[in-house]
Amino acid sequence: MNPKNPSSHMKDALRLWRSFCLLSFDLPFQGRAKQLYTALGDENSLCVEGLYLNLGYWKHAPKTLDEAARALADLLARTVQLGAEDEVLDVGFGFGDQDFFWHDTYHPMRIAGVNITPVQVRIARERATWRGVSDSISFVEGDATRLAFPDAHFNVVFALECAFHFRTREAFFREAFRVLKPGGRFVLADLCAVPGLSSKDPNMELLRRHWQIPKENMYDGDIYQAKLAAAGFSKVYLESIWHDVMPSFWEFARVRLADAELRRRMNPLQWRRLKRAAKAPRPPSPQVMDYVLVHAEKAA
Repeated sequence: MNPKNPSSHMKDALRLWRSFCLLSFDLPFQGRAKQLYTALGDENSLCVEGLYLNLGYWKHAPKTLDEAARALADLLARTVQLGAEDEVLDVGFGFGDQDFFWHDTYHPMRIAGVNITPVQVRIARERATWRGVSDSISFVEGDATRLAFPDAHFNVVFALECAFHFRTREAFFREAFRVLKPGGRFVLADLCAVPGLSSKDPNMELLRRHWQIPKENMYDGDIYQAKLAAAGFSKVYLESIWHDVMPSFWEFARVRLADAELRRRMNPLQWRRLKRAAKAPRPPSPQVMDYVLVHAEKAA
């Protein structure tokens, strides 16, 4: 048998290191979104074509997570009526899939993405270069609560399934307001606590650990809207879309995790974690965290 080549050894070592990192997330919560996504790398998406990490929007019965994830990106774009005159900031862009979709579908003037995870920034940049869109889409490493952009710079700020990670989400609200131009639009797909959730609920710590949510962000939709208003936003709108996201994703994941190719590709620890979660009974409604679509504007 021929020995493995060095690149194979490196891949095995990287997978082992990522497994140790993922295992550490069973320890008490420490709010480590950057470490979580670094450990996940680019091998753990349930997609076939892309690298989306979001749960997708399943209202119109898509067949795959690729389709559902694009539908979620499209929902955000339609909510802010994204157009060719817009300069866009995408915060927490993952591997850039939604930015490529917005670029190709809605043709905004320019898209800038900011992300705290170096491996995602590197891969997104490589993908932009390969696609030939680096002149109109740029990706930088940075903190959502300390944006390195000037005041009144963007028409639209997106945050697709990421703001619950930020410490704190309120600080991000203030930064989003600052970098938006007057009349600018802000839209999020996000998680928030269900009304009346007790801090002593035994499921709360499990959900916070799984999703890496700082305790400061565990509040319900009414408080969420009040915090946006306190940051200066007007026309604040929040809608639960849990029923168009979670149940269908749950059923999709059950089937997708049985795919042999996916199991070979995924980190085995992450595969087992998802498989265990998919076996749990599906709740009929949000029990701890709701999934919401949020829209607000900066007054002209």
